[in-house]
Amino acid sequence: QVQLQESGPGLVTPSQTLSLTCTVSSGSITTNSYWWSWIRQPPGKGLEWMGVITWSGATYYSPSLESRTSISRDTTKNHFTLQLSSVTPEDTAVYYCAKGGGSDWDYWGQGTQITVSS
Repeated sequence: QVQLQESGPGLVTPSQTLSLTCTVSSGSITTNSYWWSWIRQPPGKGLEWMGVITWSGATYYSPSLESRTSISRDTTKNHFTLQLSSVTPEDTAVYYCAKGGGSDWDYWGQGTQITVSS
């Protein structure tokens, strides 16, 4: 079955750009019809879908985050990345990558804690 693993810095300084990578194994990110999402959960709050990249490389973003979010991929490494610019403490959350789009995710990474603090 597909496995996903997030990697990231853990701590980010306010106003900087957060960069996270999701490495996929036992499956290809270019498999037809597969979508790959980034989702986060701030402390004490629900899940927030951030954006998705499809098997063909198309991207779609949450309107509330679109101006600060970019998702890209490296097909040679079978991974996709999230960049979130101009972070503030409100961006502190557990960040997940998952297979699927919208709210229909069937495989998840374990999540990585990101704290925005000076």
